[in-house]
Amino acid sequence: MNTAPIFRSFPIFALSLVLLLNLSCGNEKKSVAAEEKSATEESENNSEEENSKTILFFGDSITAGYGLETDEAFPNLIQQRLDSLGYDYTVINAGLSGETTAGGLNRIDWVLKQNVEIFVLELGANDGLRGVPLAETRSNLNKIVDYVQEKNSETKIILAGMQIPPNLGADYTTEFRELFPELAEKENIYLIPFILDGVAGDPELNQQDGIHPTAEAQPILVENIWETLEPLLKN
Repeated sequence: MNTAPIFRSFPIFALSLVLLLNLSCGNEKKSVAAEEKSATEESENNSEEENSKTILFFGDSITAGYGLETDEAFPNLIQQRLDSLGYDYTVINAGLSGETTAGGLNRIDWVLKQNVEIFVLELGANDGLRGVPLAETRSNLNKIVDYVQEKNSETKIILAGMQIPPNLGADYTTEFRELFPELAEKENIYLIPFILDGVAGDPELNQQDGIHPTAEAQPILVENIWETLEPLLKN
């Protein structure tokens, strides 16, 4: 039996095996390196998010952007403006359609889990439309403000002023409108005089229900908010 061909082919086989093992190790090293790079990038991204300051919009359907795409609602437009101007802030939209001040008070505990630099409180419209006693609305808003301040005394609080149609009488309507500046002064917090200024009552800027702003109205809301918000960013 002639074994010479077998032994002559062995070096070729061994060389092929070595090359295969080296290639396998090389691929494994590349895979490990890729995983390490991915983990590093993810860690850096998480670190950037953790270092970013937070603005939390806590409100009802006006904040939630009822009837709109998420990216059309004013909180997202505020985020876009912040990014374009180089402000290192992350906007959180904690709006909930149909929310009352009582509902807001009930959920503030689980919404306010993270540290918030600026807290924008936009609640009260649904109370007014439902004729909730104004003392109750005032008390609920006051308790929400107190809770935020107790959670972090450094958090800057902005209260969004609201107005309602005169369906429930002139006295109720007037007292409702005055509730917001009075509370802002009492609690020494910042005030947006009327978040729907330039939008409320304009059929071209409201959806068919006559209450909720359209996508075209959102930039106006941004300007109403920005006037109060921007000085706090610079500070």
